[in-house]
Amino acid sequence: MNALTGTGVALVTPFNSELHVDHEALTNIVRYNVDNGTNYLVISGTTGESVTITKQEKQNIIATVKKANNGKLPLVLGIGGNNTAAVIDEIKNTDLSDFAAILSVAPYYSKPTQEGFYQHFKAISQVCPIPIILYNVPGRTAKNMLPKTTLRLANDFENIVAVKEAGNNQQQYLDLLSNKPDNFLVISGDDDLALGVALAGGSGVISVLGQAFPKDFSKMIQLGLQGKATEAYKLHNKFIEITNLIFEENNPAGIKAVLECMDLCQDTVRLPLVPATSGLKQRIKNYIQQY
Repeated sequence: MNALTGTGVALVTPFNSELHVDHEALTNIVRYNVDNGTNYLVISGTTGESVTITKQEKQNIIATVKKANNGKLPLVLGIGGNNTAAVIDEIKNTDLSDFAAILSVAPYYSKPTQEGFYQHFKAISQVCPIPIILYNVPGRTAKNMLPKTTLRLANDFENIVAVKEAGNNQQQYLDLLSNKPDNFLVISGDDDLALGVALAGGSGVISVLGQAFPKDFSKMIQLGLQGKATEAYKLHNKFIEITNLIFEENNPAGIKAVLECMDLCQDTVRLPLVPATSGLKQRIKNYIQQY
């Protein structure tokens, strides 16, 4: 699964002032990442505001990313939710031939038991024709998928190849890394912990911040994967402030404020999200000017 090693970026979905998808900006963001060291691209994750994107918009976003990428980087597609039957239906009715994997979030809102998590992903595994990355993000889903459940899935289903772990829980990362099958990937979903996870035996990151600073962020992760901690932490330390800033209010408003400062897209988000406040934007602008 070399395609899923290193730095993946969770692409934003840019909007214009009328809240329509800005395909020109999306093209520019993809090309910027392709040209600057990103290893793979993730479409329609949380950062892509997937819950407020229509089915048709999602298809159009996929088409734009494919065209801009032009086959250069592996692609991962977000297909997940808390309605197992609907997730299965989307998998069956989506052309996945151009994707390295799907990223499937743990069911949110419903708060299933650990057995419920297992049965949900078992059902998805049985119909998905390509590899699956589990996505555990308890801060958003309201329920933590425990390492024992993740590892049970990893051992039982060959096409469940990785987990994007985003609980900001160091012990949980260590539990996964210590007990995982050899060919199972532990991918950080926490930008602030990504380097530590790489140094501890993880496979890299699916990053929010990385899409704004792909060259240095990707270099940091590669150094981590090579065990070059001293060099890697020099880059990590440069990102501490901006990582805190982009998640201070909400994601993706923070990263869109960064991308707006870099003239890559507007900072527009769809309700119930709102753009970053003027004070936060100013601190982000100050950071970028000093970077």
